[in-house]
Amino acid sequence: MKFLVVIPARGGSKGIPMKNIYPVNGKPLLTYSLEMMREVVFDGDVVVSTDSEQIKEVALRTPGIDVVDRPQDISGDKASTESALIHALHVMEEQKGCTYDAVVTLQATSPLRKAGTVKACFEKYEADREKYDALLTLTETRTDYWIKEGGDHYRRLYPDAPRRRQDRDPIYIENSAVYITDRQSLLETNSVLGHCVNGYVIPEREGVDINEPIDILLAEELIRNGGENENNHD
Repeated sequence: MKFLVVIPARGGSKGIPMKNIYPVNGKPLLTYSLEMMREVVFDGDVVVSTDSEQIKEVALRTPGIDVVDRPQDISGDKASTESALIHALHVMEEQKGCTYDAVVTLQATSPLRKAGTVKACFEKYEADREKYDALLTLTETRTDYWIKEGGDHYRRLYPDAPRRRQDRDPIYIENSAVYITDRQSLLETNSVLGHCVNGYVIPEREGVDINEPIDILLAEELIRNGGENENNHD
């Protein structure tokens, strides 16, 4: 199969200015994903979709990476990730003179995602493609969730779940580390989840997603404790 790996990395971010290239443990956030993909052997291409010249400059420091200039009308806060994916797909197919089988979405905000995990996602997607046209990564949790129900009243989301954490059945969180979507399904549904999505559970560490400043502190601590990049050991 021929994969197009797209890393969406627009310049605007309210919570953390220029989040996608914010220095995490001394390295631009985007660079973690780019260097990780150099360890993954696959048929296809890696492209960064961005509206920022600064991000483009950082992306091009990594050999073998393409960059697509994202139009302003799909770069704002309200623009969907899928609009950037589809734009990048069309541009890359025209530039490369090929048709990709699937689009892989890697958010730049997952610096602890490992090459071995991406390889495993590719393999699972290919093995199950007769049943599923998409795949996403999940993180297991046994947290007891509560929801607010008017005023100051709260109730358990799953009231029949055991009180002891170890007795509860696991539930799964969408962590945004990896999505794989059949090309035609992406175009038809305008969703990374396609028509029928499968899941792949990854370690909680790899599912860390940078959205708030506290997430940066957590990622830096995990990187320092676990090595800057463990991809070479997969």
